[in-house]
Amino acid sequence: MSAAQSKIFTGKDSLQHLSKFFSAKAYSQVFVLVDENTLKHCYPKIKKLLPKHSVIQIKSGEKNKTLATCEIVWKKLTDENADRKTLLINLGGGVIGDLGGFAAGCYKRGIKFINIPTTLLAMVDASVGAKTGIDFKGFKNQIGLFNEPEAVFIHTEFLKTLPERELKAGLAEVIKHYLIADQKEFVRFGNLFSPWRRKKKITLHELNWDLLIKKNVAIKSKIVANDKFETGMRKALNFGHTIGHAIETYFLNRGIKILHGEAVAAGIVCESHISLQKKLITEDDFNTIGGLTNCFIRPLPKVNGRAIPKILRLIKQDKKNLKSKNQFTLLKGIGNYTIDNNVDEAVIAKALYDHYNTTFYNF
Repeated sequence: MSAAQSKIFTGKDSLQHLSKFFSAKAYSQVFVLVDENTLKHCYPKIKKLLPKHSVIQIKSGEKNKTLATCEIVWKKLTDENADRKTLLINLGGGVIGDLGGFAAGCYKRGIKFINIPTTLLAMVDASVGAKTGIDFKGFKNQIGLFNEPEAVFIHTEFLKTLPERELKAGLAEVIKHYLIADQKEFVRFGNLFSPWRRKKKITLHELNWDLLIKKNVAIKSKIVANDKFETGMRKALNFGHTIGHAIETYFLNRGIKILHGEAVAAGIVCESHISLQKKLITEDDFNTIGGLTNCFIRPLPKVNGRAIPKILRLIKQDKKNLKSKNQFTLLKGIGNYTIDNNVDEAVIAKALYDHYNTTFYNF
């Protein structure tokens, strides 16, 4: 087990490790960052496991992942005289983890923090890997830090508090991990939901969440351990996100809420089609990817011709781009990837117009 993985606790005894963590650590103060949802549904489950602490509440949602919300966190820490030996506990999904880690990294040039993810997306992806940040001027994760949490405690019982839409959206990151790193697991996972492979499709509640999360955390942790600052192979984790982030931001800026995982699923299909155009995957591969993704994602708002140039401009802000060239991570068969692929805007536009709309709007 790598050093990165040793800080991640999964399984039914994960909260026991939380108690042990505090028995072995001494902090001057402890703060718990929550939103209105995790305050109600999740905080009561861990309250008694924590030492004396204060609660900081912010509003939920990507639209609140901003510098103004960070100021709320910093004001509370300042008002309570928090020093550099303070610990911040991020109890929530991707927004809480991203913003909380960033706020912790900036306050007094850095205080320690831990993540207790409460959504599937955060459990398999966002809480692991040391990326933190906020949105700025309408661009997703434009300002941020690489900032490693002291530990991550993944308690799958929190998944019972989520609506089905949130669970389905989180599976987009699961599919992404298998597509870039594990062909056998992609096939196995796909067969669970295939009406042709099973007399009765498995339901979300029948999934072995502990095992699924353990496998996905292992995939991400291995990649991150070899490339913490995203100079090479870690770019693989951005598959589906170059277009996905742009779609998410486009609709968010227009007051239309789609979940991060839903946008990533759209990005996976579009970027898989780009992989097909470049002859990196077969047509059968592409159809399999689209079919599996469709099992989980509800119809999304349609992208019309006027939206395409605006989405392309958002893609220009992607952090992987170099010298104004669109740099994509693409599939190289299922279970493998290739990074730093230059993709022309015409190819991106075709993937968006033809395959986003047909896959996610008209099915």
